[in-house]
Amino acid sequence: MAVLGNPKNTIEVLQKYNFNFQKKFGQNFLIDTRILEGIIQAAHVTKEDFVLEIGPGIGTMTQYLCEHAREVVAVEIDQNLIPILKDTLSEYDNVEVINDDILKVDINQLAREHNCGKPIKVVANLPYYITTPIIMGLFESHVPIDSITIMVQKEVADRMQVGPGTKDYGALSLAVQYYARPEIVLSVPPSCFMPQPKVGSAVIRLTRHEVPPVDVKNEKLMFALIRASFNQRRKTLANGLNNFPQISLSKEQIQECIVELGVPVTVRGEALSLEQFATLSNIIEAKISREKK
Repeated sequence: MAVLGNPKNTIEVLQKYNFNFQKKFGQNFLIDTRILEGIIQAAHVTKEDFVLEIGPGIGTMTQYLCEHAREVVAVEIDQNLIPILKDTLSEYDNVEVINDDILKVDINQLAREHNCGKPIKVVANLPYYITTPIIMGLFESHVPIDSITIMVQKEVADRMQVGPGTKDYGALSLAVQYYARPEIVLSVPPSCFMPQPKVGSAVIRLTRHEVPPVDVKNEKLMFALIRASFNQRRKTLANGLNNFPQISLSKEQIQECIVELGVPVTVRGEALSLEQFATLSNIIEAKISREKK
């Protein structure tokens, strides 16, 4: 039975093992059963599912996942938590704990071994300092994913789902929306954690697109354009792209591409939608190809 959502039980486990929180791992453990149940519900976890959990901590959410999923693999970087997880998960025979850095784990192999290569579900209470590398690593490595349901800093969750012209809009917004449909499903105050973080959190579900929502011929080039345009937000799009070495065009040629897109040559990157970045990428790639001939 899942018992660690109760603060009293969490404290008992931590005291039993004389556990000290590691700041470098961004450890904040959930102590709210309502939020834990909400995460499971939001992730649509069923007995058909193989779930990858990133950062199980002492196993609080892992217990809930084990009770709802067919199989769970939990990847934990802190070796001091491994004996605790062995204890808190001892009642469950459908879980495997891997002591490793998630950025170094071959998730494609896990999907093959545990789910016959079919799309998996990812659930995580992510350390804030490494949220973006983990999410982008999952998407860019083309791991077969059905959905990613994660607890992140509220500000980061907002950034993932906003559109052009807002202050939070940026490279992360565009990348997430290219790969998935983001939806904030829960707001989580600091009081739901031990120790309490200094900022609010949110649970966001990223449902993987079966087909990307835009037609882009060169995905890498599009993301290079996006990074270049947001590296210096105050600069115009033309100036941002002109300073980017991966784009082998003169400033005049870049401006011609922007005009062909149908927007003012003075436009800033933050004003372009994902579809416009895809179109601009196709225009620039065609122009580079013509110049090489």
